[in-house]
Amino acid sequence: MARNEISVTCCVAGGGPAGLMAGFLLARAGIDVLVLEKHADFLRDFRGDTIHPSTMEVMSELGLLDEFLKLPHQKIAQLALEIGERSFVAADFTHLPVHARYIAMMPQWDFLNFLAAAETRPPGLSIRMRAAAAQLIEHAGTVTGLTATTPEGPVDIRAKLVIGADGRHSLVREQAGLAVEDFGAPMDVLWFRLSRQPADDDQSAGRISRGRIFIRINRGDYWQCAYVIAKGTFSAVQTAGLEDFRAGVAQAVPFLSNRVGELGSWDDIKLLTVQVNRLRRWYRPGLLCIGDAAHAMSPMGGVGINLAVQDAVATANLLAGPLRAGHLATADLAAVQARREGPARITQRMQLFMQERLVRPVLAGQGEIAPPLLLRLFDRWPVLRRLPGRLIGLGVRPEHIRV
Repeated sequence: MARNEISVTCCVAGGGPAGLMAGFLLARAGIDVLVLEKHADFLRDFRGDTIHPSTMEVMSELGLLDEFLKLPHQKIAQLALEIGERSFVAADFTHLPVHARYIAMMPQWDFLNFLAAAETRPPGLSIRMRAAAAQLIEHAGTVTGLTATTPEGPVDIRAKLVIGADGRHSLVREQAGLAVEDFGAPMDVLWFRLSRQPADDDQSAGRISRGRIFIRINRGDYWQCAYVIAKGTFSAVQTAGLEDFRAGVAQAVPFLSNRVGELGSWDDIKLLTVQVNRLRRWYRPGLLCIGDAAHAMSPMGGVGINLAVQDAVATANLLAGPLRAGHLATADLAAVQARREGPARITQRMQLFMQERLVRPVLAGQGEIAPPLLLRLFDRWPVLRRLPGRLIGLGVRPEHIRV
């Protein structure tokens, strides 16, 4: 039986923020693009839900921000950190030079569905669900497409460019033989939901106490909670029992103690295995990796989605012209890495610094927790909060649409 074959200019493996935004922008620039998403929909629980000011500025440049913000979301104008009995503002987004001076908390599937919607999607962008990249197609050392598995059988997709945006467990980068540098992480994160009651405040915050780091995010009628544990200890947490875990949550955030019973089983608690890594080289002839496939970020600051979107914008800016002209060169792919590797490196260095100076000692229970000098300075001179607000909200090198 003859295999089904498709030819496109660009094939994107992965329908997450990096892949869908790259496909959207390239198609908007006149490139025919096929995005492959292995699932039947975008509905996945506990994916990153932070839409930062930099991403909303991209939506503004597309003329879509007002419509986008009609979707249900919560606003975080400042990031709070609670240490002991004191609360500090760790970052202030209200002075950023953008249209949306806050983080929008929105389910990632709403963001992706918005980009994929027929009334939003540009001509030239095709999205194929339940289609997973399975095997790269190569000729004389150049990637010329990939084979995808679909419910109808395998499909060979020929493309001038394959973009690997299939996440931190990227099959594309593995098959391409691209070397990954792993920087390690001292923690993993347990995600779960607890109901939000009328008497609760509306402040999203991180809370640090001896041996514990707990984050609560206001999602309207519930709190999205993150309980940070030492790397590789989830099995030990489960062995200690669900009741012990509930007690730990109640001790970390006492006002939630009357609802920890909502955690009925371990099925209500999802493990995020934290990775911090980066490809040494993001490309091969005919192939480029972006987003988590190129640089997996720590969840600290919630910046992973927004770095992925910035990668996508840079990819479209730098590659749309060569793709339209039909002479994409390996040097063009190298230019994307040259532009985006610096922001990824700097962001990861900051995350690694915070992991070693804050997360590891706290989880080890090394002495009483005192507010760091930096937070005390923020408390005394509030203008200083704008710097982390800019680093988190806009990133090191915010990208703007040029095509």
